[in-house]
Amino acid sequence: MSDYAKALGARLRAIRTQQGLSLHGVEEKSRGRWKAVVVGSYERGDRAVTVQRLSELADFYGVPVSELLPEGGTVASAAEPAPRLVIDLEQLSSVPPQQSAPLARYAATIQSQRGDYNGRVLSIRQEDLRSLAVIYDASPSQLTDQLIGWGVLNPEARRAIIDA
Repeated sequence: MSDYAKALGARLRAIRTQQGLSLHGVEEKSRGRWKAVVVGSYERGDRAVTVQRLSELADFYGVPVSELLPEGGTVASAAEPAPRLVIDLEQLSSVPPQQSAPLARYAATIQSQRGDYNGRVLSIRQEDLRSLAVIYDASPSQLTDQLIGWGVLNPEARRAIIDA
């Protein structure tokens, strides 16, 4: 098994667990389209996944294909990938508008630029978070804590934040 296959499997597992799905949950949610044993073998790197199947899996998870791919293709980045900054748009819709409006507008702009309207999650860069922190008149760390408190950002994101 190649290091790239392991890294790809780790990304697949991370996206699945981020969405709160077990392997059997994937099978159930997909109504059998994605078998638990097959997805598990992709995640372990035991089975090669074609580009077509990877694209279909990305559609199922509601994320861009690039989110499933290991960063940089290097072993070092695959071994300890930086936490992703992924905004849970479904959770954002439950935050009162007076608090969430700037983030919702920012997310809508990014979605429009990317042509990405899955409406469930949105990956952002650290630079995006810094811009949002200016809008919210907070440091990136403070805003990260606020977004985690709203349930919009995974607590693991704290590791990705470096105050400027």
